[in-house]
Amino acid sequence: MDWHTLPSLTSLRAFAAAAEHRNLTKAARALNVTHSAISQQIRGLERRLGTRLIIRTQHGISLTA
Repeated sequence: MDWHTLPSLTSLRAFAAAAEHRNLTKAARALNVTHSAISQQIRGLERRLGTRLIIRTQHGISLTA
């Protein structure tokens, strides 16, 4: 296993919180960070994995299949 290819724990934690709360603002509050920080971590994780993980809506987020 090459440790350099694994995503950061910070981005995984941000994604897990967003998936649990289905809302980036609530996820940010749960991790005591800003909404922007959660969003940037998830965008970075999506870039690293090469796939969309969430769909942003007016009322929160939904997870992709």
